[in-house]
Parts: sequence; structure tokens; C-alpha cells
Amino acid sequence: MDDQTRTEIEAAAFRRLVSHLRERTDVQNIDLMNLSGFCRNCLSKWYVAAAEERGLDIGYDQAREIIYGMPYGDWKAKYQTEATAEQKASFEAAHSDH
Repeated sequence: MDDQTRTEIEAAAFRRLVSHLRERTDVQNIDLMNLSGFCRNCLSKWYVAAAEERGLDIGYDQAREIIYGMPYGDWKAKYQTEATAEQKASFEAAHSDH
């Protein structure tokens, strides 16, 4: 596989992941963190870093809007729920050594 094709396939997979996360508003970021070690905000930070590597100035808020499909504050107001004690404990246990 040539580099261009690989890049196109990776880009398509990334777009599908973002679309899937936008559709699954029932899945909270803390759930993603507890199960996979990353969440929508992490993906936004990676987006910013990739843009910076290419000399582009994309802010964190702009990247979050790209990932969430709306301003983060809007997503948070519509979909984010308070983390349960179990979710918080799981997060703390998984990330206590960081």
C-alpha cells in the first residue's frame, strides 16, 4: 500500500470514529477514559498537536468543536451527566499513578 492510500484510509477511519462518538452521546467521557484510557477531549488534544506539527494554529476549543460536532459547552449541557461514585473510583484507580 502506498503512503497516499494509507493516509486516505487512516483519515476515513478517523472520520468514522468521530462520527461514531458524535452518535453515541450516551457514552460519557469518563466511561471512555475508564475503558480505553482516552476520550473525546484527548482526541481533541491530539488533533491540536497534529495541526501544530504542520504549522497550523488550531485552538483546543476549535478542535473540541470539530470532535464534538458542536461547541463543547453545548454538548456538555445537552449530554454530560454527573459521574457516579463508581465511575470516579474507577478513574482514580486507573490514573492514580499518573
